[in-house]
Amino acid sequence: MNALEKKILTEGKVLEGNILKVDMFLNHQIDVALIQQMGKDFYEHFKHKEITKVVTVEASGISIACFTALHFGVPVVFAKKGRHKNVGSDVFSSQVYSYTKGEAYEVNIRRDFLSASDKVLFIDDFLANGAASKGIMDILHQAGATLQGIGIAIEKGFQEGGALLRDAGIDLYSLAIIDRMEPGKITLREH
Repeated sequence: MNALEKKILTEGKVLEGNILKVDMFLNHQIDVALIQQMGKDFYEHFKHKEITKVVTVEASGISIACFTALHFGVPVVFAKKGRHKNVGSDVFSSQVYSYTKGEAYEVNIRRDFLSASDKVLFIDDFLANGAASKGIMDILHQAGATLQGIGIAIEKGFQEGGALLRDAGIDLYSLAIIDRMEPGKITLREH
């Protein structure tokens, strides 16, 4: 059992609607030593691939992406949610549905931060139905960039996202896969 899985079992809380609350160490208050280890774990899995950029979606994936990129020695590019005046209109854009928020939003990456020569590792905090991954894959397609793999901190294995991505032949590596969860009980997939 890795450090993230231990944290999930000891500190994670299941809320109504299959929401896993891990904001005490992953995405509101951050356990930096844990995130650093997660970045190293992603590096160890993907180090045989050529990676020129690590991409994530703001905001919760940024810290994990940064520690991952540090090991590869490459920059992090994060897709911004919504339109921003400081980003401009020269962007690659896609629509993403947020399972947690129950709404769709637009994600954007400036065209000068992503090109056809880029080999990308996408890092995110959660995978449920795969909407964020599909949105980033759409943006990479627009840019002509190559997806080298997807690293996920916590995959909800009882939802379809992981299976869809693996069936598509994507190198998907999740640090923790939850097979079942209900208030007071979280069941992790055995490695």
